[in-house]
Amino acid sequence: WIWRESGSVGLQISIVKEFTKKRFGSSNFRISLQNGMLLCDLVNKIKPGIIKRLNRLSTPIAGLDNVNVFLRACARLGLKEAQLFHPGDLQDLSTRVTSKQRETSRRLRNVLITIYWLGKKAQVDPLYNGPHLNLTAFQGLIGTAPHKVRPS
Repeated sequence: WIWRESGSVGLQISIVKEFTKKRFGSSNFRISLQNGMLLCDLVNKIKPGIIKRLNRLSTPIAGLDNVNVFLRACARLGLKEAQLFHPGDLQDLSTRVTSKQRETSRRLRNVLITIYWLGKKAQVDPLYNGPHLNLTAFQGLIGTAPHKVRPS
């Protein structure tokens, strides 16, 4: 089974928009999350103040910094390493000679799995009273995702 971005883009965008109350800068899910700012907004909606500062520069390094800040915040909220995507999962693979749609899909699936676990964590937090994740929207991601292989 391969998760396909094209059939789920609207759903993915609506899930993150519902939580953050922010507009996406692009209709491409990966590009919208690549600078890490929406992800940081997402986790701050679940646990206000867990991320105090974002890097607002429009450079790839600033985006990577924000993604890493998001992942550390998720870990502080109790997500396990296996539930977290790798920062490289949001990198653009389109210019690589060996880039394949399957690899891009696998990487985006990893990002969605992290958002799923973050949403589940919010649902069991008695102090959280914001929107809840529609778990059926993620049906098929959990249990079918291959194990992540981190670059060495």
